[in-house]
Amino acid sequence: MIPHKKPSRRPATALAASLLAAALGSSLLAGCQKNDAPAAAPAGAAAAGGAGNAGGAGGAKPSAGPTAVGVVVLQTGRASLSTELPGRVSAARVAEVRPQVRGLIREVSFTEGAMVRAGQPLYQIEPDSYRIALDSARASVAKSQAAVETARLTVQRRAELLKIDAVSQQDLQDAQATLKQAEADLASAQAAQAAAQLNLSRTTVTAPISGRVDLSAVTPGALVTADQTAALTTVRQLDPIQVDISQSSAELLRLRRDLAAGRFQKIGSNEARLRLLLEDGSSYPLPGRIGFSGVSVNTATGGVTLRARFDNPEGVLMPGMYVRAVLETGTVEQALQVPQQALQRDARGAASVMVVDAQDKVERRAVVATRAFGNAWLIGEGLKAGERVIVEGLQKVRPGDTVKPHEVDLAAPAASAPSGPAR
Repeated sequence: MIPHKKPSRRPATALAASLLAAALGSSLLAGCQKNDAPAAAPAGAAAAGGAGNAGGAGGAKPSAGPTAVGVVVLQTGRASLSTELPGRVSAARVAEVRPQVRGLIREVSFTEGAMVRAGQPLYQIEPDSYRIALDSARASVAKSQAAVETARLTVQRRAELLKIDAVSQQDLQDAQATLKQAEADLASAQAAQAAAQLNLSRTTVTAPISGRVDLSAVTPGALVTADQTAALTTVRQLDPIQVDISQSSAELLRLRRDLAAGRFQKIGSNEARLRLLLEDGSSYPLPGRIGFSGVSVNTATGGVTLRARFDNPEGVLMPGMYVRAVLETGTVEQALQVPQQALQRDARGAASVMVVDAQDKVERRAVVATRAFGNAWLIGEGLKAGERVIVEGLQKVRPGDTVKPHEVDLAAPAASAPSGPAR
């Protein structure tokens, strides 16, 4: 009998030893990775930071160059100075036509808007009743004339009879009194006849002045009354015509000083010559005249109204039109003009401009602006011809900045333009 052997445990032991070694190795590897992670993270962060810096360095923009600005090169030129005054056209004479007798309108004898002459018939009122009244007045006059003639003959007869004592002195005196009463009645009848004749003539309503007639307020068949408040029509004299110019009293004083100093073209002692600009900007061809005396100041507004007169043969000027009167004040041969957008003022009102020098650097220059001239200022001090003045890009530069100037093609100020005092 073969003895039974116990199974060997060596393979199991070897297997357990292998599993233990594997577990220890995994633990050691995990520990090493755990210890190495903090060191790797900063390295990665550093690498990421370096990449970011590199990207930032690569994306940075180059520094900007000099700022571009628009400039004008100053030049001297001839400037005709003038003062512009706003005004409104009004008729020299205005006559409202009203009836002076009562009656029905029979006929309208004019064309609305046409020119009429003084004395030209405009309306015809029914004259029949007034013609009858005139005939009655004439009859009364004839009756009174007969009474006067009878009284005169009576006086003559009694005067002859008194010489032979055929009548008394009292009878003669009574006859003389009767004659005087008859003469008075005749005078009254003649006055009534004249009134009837006048009323008959007033049935024809005529134009009181020469001018342009307005629209008619009535038509044939309308009843009108004497001295009614509503006008039948209006006639306005348009040649010559006047322009009313409203100004402050201070401006009037300045205009008077300029007139006394000879700055305006005088017509007489207190009048100056002026021209007119119409609403569409065109110039009226005929000159006018304006006076500076005989005006009063409005106590409510402190303003005055100056009145200019213009010939208006063609009827171009119409009442109510807005116009501008221009007074020529003189000529400056070497005028230096700066565009209005180039001029700056500080809180105290001092004027200055930005100038670009020969090194293309910005410089602030104080100037004296004498008066406005069209779309520019006339400069009295602070600038000279040939200098470059900034007109575009002023908000982007400061004194001392280096700029890149380029000339701007602005419309040149006119050689003759309305001007005013510096503000």
